[in-house]
Amino acid sequence: MMPPTRLAGTLIPAMAFLSCLRPESWDPCVEVVPNITYQCMDLNLHKIPDNIPSSTKDLDMSFNPLRNLGSHSFSKFPELQVLDLSRCEIQIIEDDAYQGLNHLSILILTGNPIQRLFPGAFSGLSSLQTLVVVETNIASLEDFPIGHLKTLKELNVAHNLIHSFKLPEYLSNMPNLEYLDLSNNKIQNIYHKDLQVLHQKPLLNLSLDLSLNPLDFIQPGAFKEIKLHELILRSNFNSTDVMKASIQGLAGLQIHQLVLGEFKNERNLERFDKSILEGLCNLIIEKFRIAYFDKFSEDATDSFNCLANVSTISLVHLYFNGLKQLPKNLGWQRLELVNCEFEQFPTWKLDSLKELVFSANEVGNTFTQVKLESLEFLDLSRNDFSFKSCCSERDLGTTRLKHLDLSFNNIITMSSNFLGLEQLEYLDFQHSSLKQVSEFSVFLPLKNLRYLDISYTHTQVAFHGIFNGLISLQILKMAGNSFQDNFLPNIFMELTNLTILDLSDCQLEQVSQVAFNSLPKLQLLNMSHNHLLSLDTLPYEPLHSLQTLDCSFNRIVASKEQELRHFPSNLSSLNLTRNDFACVCEHQSFLQWVKDQRQLLVEVEQMVCAKPLDMQGMPMLNFRNATCQVRKTIITVSVFTVLLVSLVVVLVYKFYFHLMLLAGCKKYSRGESTYDAFVIYSSQDEDWVRNELVKNLEEGVPPFQLCLHYRDFIPGVAIAANIIQEGFHKSRKVIVVVSQHFIQSRWCIFEYEIAQTWQFLSSRAGIIFIVLQKLEKSLLRQQVELYRLLNRNTYLEWEDSVLGRHIFWRRLRKALLDGKPRSPEGMADAEGS
Repeated sequence: MMPPTRLAGTLIPAMAFLSCLRPESWDPCVEVVPNITYQCMDLNLHKIPDNIPSSTKDLDMSFNPLRNLGSHSFSKFPELQVLDLSRCEIQIIEDDAYQGLNHLSILILTGNPIQRLFPGAFSGLSSLQTLVVVETNIASLEDFPIGHLKTLKELNVAHNLIHSFKLPEYLSNMPNLEYLDLSNNKIQNIYHKDLQVLHQKPLLNLSLDLSLNPLDFIQPGAFKEIKLHELILRSNFNSTDVMKASIQGLAGLQIHQLVLGEFKNERNLERFDKSILEGLCNLIIEKFRIAYFDKFSEDATDSFNCLANVSTISLVHLYFNGLKQLPKNLGWQRLELVNCEFEQFPTWKLDSLKELVFSANEVGNTFTQVKLESLEFLDLSRNDFSFKSCCSERDLGTTRLKHLDLSFNNIITMSSNFLGLEQLEYLDFQHSSLKQVSEFSVFLPLKNLRYLDISYTHTQVAFHGIFNGLISLQILKMAGNSFQDNFLPNIFMELTNLTILDLSDCQLEQVSQVAFNSLPKLQLLNMSHNHLLSLDTLPYEPLHSLQTLDCSFNRIVASKEQELRHFPSNLSSLNLTRNDFACVCEHQSFLQWVKDQRQLLVEVEQMVCAKPLDMQGMPMLNFRNATCQVRKTIITVSVFTVLLVSLVVVLVYKFYFHLMLLAGCKKYSRGESTYDAFVIYSSQDEDWVRNELVKNLEEGVPPFQLCLHYRDFIPGVAIAANIIQEGFHKSRKVIVVVSQHFIQSRWCIFEYEIAQTWQFLSSRAGIIFIVLQKLEKSLLRQQVELYRLLNRNTYLEWEDSVLGRHIFWRRLRKALLDGKPRSPEGMADAEGS
């Protein structure tokens, strides 16, 4: 263990060195897009880190204590287009702080307690289009040094300390200015002189947001003959009288869209009085929007008299209980009713209305038939409606309908096939529950339909002609539904103009090989979030125009090499992320294909292995083919080794006794034999062996010593060991007594086979065959080797006659004397006998 003094001597310099490191000297920022986009938010930085490249175009430095911006603070980054300096505690911005940023288009300074802006603080920003200076303590627009920013389109100075609405003269030098946000300031009064610059040089596309300013007074005529694109006045007035007087002060204004009302959480006026809108008769308005009044007068019918010539009316979060009719001769062409409350579905008579948006309202769950003969656009989404009969001219009261949105409703029963609605081009049922849609060709008359969405409509596709008639369809979305047996058949026969098809989340397991044969113009196909097990590319081969294919979030394990050849040639984007890829050598060709197709595959770095467990989560690109070669070699060697060992074991097992015999031959090869012969016989023939063979050979002259198992085998030793060690190893010869019993005995045959091996190993002609009785050749042939030996070699045949016995014993003794050490006495006795 290191001594404490030495440890301290090592750590103190290291800690001193680390304390000198500032965050900007290392790599703290997040590289979102290499060399282009960097996020350095809330890292306690005092300047831009040195490692940020000069090619950066988008830089987020928000929530860092930069405090003061000196001259040329960002000159090292001439390519910057977006710069976010929100809440950086900036107090001072010196001249030329942004000098060199000729390409900067968006500058965000939100939440900085700016105390001093030098006259040239924003010089050099020749391409700036958006400047956000929210919550920066600005008290006046006239003192704000931005008059030279001729390219500016949007200026946001909301949540500041501005008291005067006086628009500075320099606005006349900003011909491109489209949006000026002055909301949530301290403006109370608006005078004619405040708008002098707009009287002198109108900005026709300018939108003004004055919301959340405590307006008390608008001088009559202040806006006379001024043209604006949009004026927003929300939560500005503390009483109905002030609001009424201020609206009258807008007299003479020509405006594309006027927005009045409250904010959801900023309510000054709870009740809407019908007299409030009387002043609008003196304005020229194209679009009008009013929002968030909880109580709308029951007798407010006349409130809309001054809006008779408006083309678009938008009513948001209003309560219309009691408003049963509208003034006659209204020229409205588009009416939007969103998040409003009604006693029942309004049946207002609006002959000129072409577009109706009735969305997310509280009106019960029953749709009332309407009669709007000029209607071309109808949005009834998010109302929780139920339709007992859909859809026909009788239900919707028009034959001109081109756009119909019934999404996010309740049950819709498709009992008619759009009779009278043949002009439909857009049809949306998503997240409504469709009934009977797959029972007949419900869309057959819609030959002009270009867009159809039946996603998540609880539809089970069983009828193959469900889309018959849709010859002009270009976009079909049917995600979140199901198919019979989770199999996608060819239900797109007539959709030859289809360019986009969404089949995601349909529980699909298989795709018919001809499913897409009729879609030559298809460019985008979404097959994600299904249960596909293989990337079978054959169904996609006819899609000659296909550019994007999404098969992410499936259960794809791999794809066969031959299947990968059928991708359409125009395919430029293939998403296979979030699948169950098996990174095993069996799929080596597919894994190599993934590496080769990096340009084609979307987020190929996110494609990870799911199997085997030791590779789970590993990027597929990290799989090495060399591993497979090593594994193949290991497997080959292992298999060979196992086979070799198995073979050796089998051979050892089969020839165990032969090996014992071999070992014994080496051990006893030089020693003298104890026995003249080892007798192999069947226990059934033991009487003949004892009474004839033993008596004549052991009691004869010369005497021969025989090895007999019942007498000479050592007790307690295995029979096989006795046979080899006592029988063969200690005997000069082997006598085989062949009989019918011998041939049928497994032990006898075993002993005979060992005898053959013994004869071979000892290089002796030491086996003497004695055939006790005539044997049937059919029985003898069962032991092929014995049959051959008896045919090739001389054997003794026992004959129970005087002459036969004499010849038998003489020949047997002669065979036994061969190789026996001779003594003179024995020889003389033998010759005498």
